[in-house]
Formats: sequence, C-alpha cells, structure tokens
Amino acid sequence: MNRRSALGVMGAVPLAAGGLLAAPGTAVAAGRSGRIPAGLKPGGEFDRFVRQQAAKDQFSGTVLLVNRGRTVLSRSYGMADKERSIRNGPDTIFSLGSITKVFTGVAIAQLAEAGKIAYDGRLGAYLDGFPAEIAENVTVHQLLTHTSGMGDYRQDVPDYRKAEAAWTSAEEVMDGTMAFIRTTKPHYTPGTSHLYSNSAYVTLGAIVAKVSGMSYFDYVRRYIFRAAGMNASGFSTRPQWQNDRRIARPYTTTPSGQRENQVGERAFIGLPDGGAFATAPDLRRFTDALNGYKLVGRTYTELITSPKVPGGTLPAKDGKPAKSHFDGYGPDSTFVGGHRFLGHNGGSPGVDANWYVYPHSGWTTVILCNYDAQTSAPIESLLEELILAQDA
Repeated sequence: MNRRSALGVMGAVPLAAGGLLAAPGTAVAAGRSGRIPAGLKPGGEFDRFVRQQAAKDQFSGTVLLVNRGRTVLSRSYGMADKERSIRNGPDTIFSLGSITKVFTGVAIAQLAEAGKIAYDGRLGAYLDGFPAEIAENVTVHQLLTHTSGMGDYRQDVPDYRKAEAAWTSAEEVMDGTMAFIRTTKPHYTPGTSHLYSNSAYVTLGAIVAKVSGMSYFDYVRRYIFRAAGMNASGFSTRPQWQNDRRIARPYTTTPSGQRENQVGERAFIGLPDGGAFATAPDLRRFTDALNGYKLVGRTYTELITSPKVPGGTLPAKDGKPAKSHFDGYGPDSTFVGGHRFLGHNGGSPGVDANWYVYPHSGWTTVILCNYDAQTSAPIESLLEELILAQDA
C-alpha cells in the first residue's frame, strides 16, 4: 500500500536543510507549547473514536501515541487469533506490510555511509543478470524513489503466485522473485516518470545481500532490529505466522462479510518490500534509534528522512486541505497546509499498518491492524487532523 498517486515526469527535490525527525530533547519550532491536546489524551475524542470503531468490529489492533518520549495513549482491541480466543495486546506482533521499505532504505543508507553503495550507482555495478537497458541506467536513487521504471512483480509476472506457492525457504523466495524481476521489462525509461514499485525494493534488498555478504533478512535483523532494541521484530515465516501465539493473524473480509484468516494464502516469507513484523513498542524503539543516530549518523539520517521526488497531490476536499506526498529513501513525506510529517503505511488482505512521525510537535504514532488495508483510515485521518491542529 502507499499514500501517493502517480504524476507524470518528476524532478528531484532538493534536500531539506535538516532531517524531518526531531532528535530526542531537540527544541521544536516556536509556538508549540508541548501540551497534549485534550482530544489526544486518554478518554479524549481520538480515544473514544477508536473504541467506537472497535465496538463495531471496524478496527482490530493496537494504537500507540508517543509525544516527546512520553506514552500518551496505548490501546489494543479485537482478536489476534479468533480461533484460539487470543486478544490483541500492546505486545502483539503485526505484519507491517510496506513499512518494511523503511528498513530497506535504512540498510541501503548504512552501506552507503560505509562507502559500499553510491546512491547514483548503477544497478549493474551491484547485481548481474539484468538486461543492459536496466543494468546500465537504473540507479539506487531511482529504485528508492519509485522512478526506476520497475513495477510490481506480483502484477507483472502472470505465473508469480503459482511459483511462490511452491517455495519453502527464504532463499527460494528471494532468489525466485529476483529471477522474475530480472526478466521483467521496465514500464518506462528510468528516471522519466513515477510508479510505486515493489519490485524496486526487492531489488534493493538483493543489493543489500550482495554488498554485505549476508542474507537480506539476517542483515536487517542484526543491523537494524537488534541495533534498535526491536527484540520482537523479525521476518516471520508462514508456519510461524500460523503457530506463534504472539503474532496477529491476518483477517480479510469475505464477500459474505465474514472475517477469514488469510495466513494460509501467504508466501513462505515476505520480502524487502513488505515482509517485516513488529510490535507497536518496537516501532517506537525504531523511531528513537533513528532519532538518536544509532542506525546511521546525522548526515545520513537527514538524507533518508528528507523528501526527494513528488509522488502526487490530493486536492482539497470536504473542507480538508490539499496533501502533497513525496518519496524519500524509505520514509515518505507529506505536506499539509504548511506542515509536514513522515513515515510509511502498509496494507494487504488482513494487514493494515501505519507509522508516522510529526517532527514539529514531537509525535510518533503507530496504528497496527490485522484487518484489511485501509480499515484504520478513518482513525488515521482523525489522528492526523488533531495533531496538525496542534501544529497550527
């Protein structure tokens, strides 16, 4: 899932003067009192709305709001496993979907900081097997910003799902998917347009593996999850998703309106575009580690958290201001009425995840849901409205 719509030919956006994440203890812009709005406190408008949505079975999951290092609200509703009557809780592990792309972007930044990858480096310098039109023209920058010409392997390859169903190891899933991506023609000349690309982020994961000499999964576990103290995070396999009581099952809505556990339809393991799992507190720890330059230094933190390429504009509607979305090197940026926030969401059948940081007012927000993509959209919309009103 993504929060952008395609535009035509895009140009690069200059880096912001500083990163969009405010470091712990950093003063925010003048006029922000630091007081928590009543609507965001326990028992306030937002808390009541989430409870109402859950009571109507229109939300199942965990909500975590943190302001300047303080937990303001932590709520969990619904069932992680309906069949075994296991409820969602603050430590329930959820599939993150495309939030995984943020971790992939950080892994690239770590290797770039170490001098092993260049953002303007050509794909062919890191991976072989691609046709010349891709190997010699696609850059790491384009892969990160969805301007490489690559699309979505699940849609571009008619036989992909059949092949995926037969894979029974992480190596088979990664190597098999890359074999398909290597033979897929680009949708446009690299750098001339914009198309949200899962294939590009799988390719970035393959670059991480090749350059580091480790599997993508092992690299992220060691240098991102472990480094950030994200002890419950990982890349769960389908058997783990089926059997681990800590992991929320993905419930999709059937045509008859029933909630159906969809885990049996999943791949053996997810990929660098959307395969990570985490708890809400672990995403808070990730934010703190990124803010504190524990994953990459200040310069590269600013680099990956600043906007690069326009991803689309949603016009003003129903009294709400226009939104402009920009792709970065993992996190996306959104500009609304002179304010900005960054993060990513993720979604698929039975998966709906949101992680956002509001640097001006010091908020980190996490909404993890084990119902279908966009289930929590009304909750996320109200949260955004209340936080931006504080920023005003």
